[in-house]
Amino acid sequence: MSALFEPLSLRSLTIRNRAWMAPMCQYSAAPSGPDQGVPNDWHFAHYGARAAGGAGLILTEATAISPEGRISPADVGLWNDAQVEAFSRITRFAKEQGAVPGVQLAHAGRKASTDRPWRGGAPLFGGEEGWRTLGPSAVPFADGHPVPDELTEEGIAEVVEQFAAAARRALLAGFQVAELHGAHGYLIHQFLSPHSNRRTDGYGGSFENRIRFALEAVDAVRAVWPDELPLFFRVSATDWLEEGGWTADETVRLAKELTVRGVDLLDVSTGGNAAGARIPTGPGYQVPFAARVKAETDLPVAAVGEITHARQAETIVGTGQADAVLLARELLRQPSWPLHAAQELGVTAGPAVPPQYARAFPRPAAS
Repeated sequence: MSALFEPLSLRSLTIRNRAWMAPMCQYSAAPSGPDQGVPNDWHFAHYGARAAGGAGLILTEATAISPEGRISPADVGLWNDAQVEAFSRITRFAKEQGAVPGVQLAHAGRKASTDRPWRGGAPLFGGEEGWRTLGPSAVPFADGHPVPDELTEEGIAEVVEQFAAAARRALLAGFQVAELHGAHGYLIHQFLSPHSNRRTDGYGGSFENRIRFALEAVDAVRAVWPDELPLFFRVSATDWLEEGGWTADETVRLAKELTVRGVDLLDVSTGGNAAGARIPTGPGYQVPFAARVKAETDLPVAAVGEITHARQAETIVGTGQADAVLLARELLRQPSWPLHAAQELGVTAGPAVPPQYARAFPRPAAS
């Protein structure tokens, strides 16, 4: 038996295994025109390969809930019908391969309007491709970044409705899991952390005020997302700051609040909100944060961060540190990582190998 290849049921949905694809931005949609934000053949091939490669859950890259919520002009989104139609092709194929398609709904906030990473990733304010950014406070992400426009309470309510509207479109597009992106220094995370949230109204200051926007977004999405389908939340468990940032203690407190509001799993990452933060990376370096949430709350968790080897992933799930693992760069290197992992672990009932590839993945004999 393999813990990694045991199915996981959340609400009425059963995911075939615990080896999942983490959201990874591709920066490959049209930046303007009628196809702005529309997933294209690149996205179909990218997600389709990982679905055929055995991943239990395929989570899309950060999918913007509005044009100004994009990280870059080349991000995908879910604010119009053309995007719904294009995503439908991807979700349909993923399901045909036995994978569950999930969408990560996101707003980049003050980290929006930046160039593609392979072109330097610099802010685009002042250029023809850029736009004004939004944030909880008029505090830029880093030197050289623009000062965002501080959201009014009316503006906050509008963004909350945009999350709900994008969730409705995600359902029409065939997604079976919705995840709110509350990590990596994007808008929800910016509200959570006192490093970026300097407000003095009901959305700033105390822990209860700083989590208010996140909870409102969760409530709005849960209200339109079917009861039978799971809702995830991605969190950066720490800002990696000695003081003045979001902490692991607060993550545990937030997890308890999310549980009672109908969130079904916490996707635990770290960092991204404080430029220059010192992050001690290494194999599985974020797993202890997921393990702590799992130990101290009733909320299932997924771990992510330099998880690359089959036995490493098996240990994380098998010892109860997390309910699932999310693979990122390793799935860029090996789209069929779950199929290889099942072979390595001697799993006889792992993900189905597409018949076109069966000769490359001989199954071990059942004992």
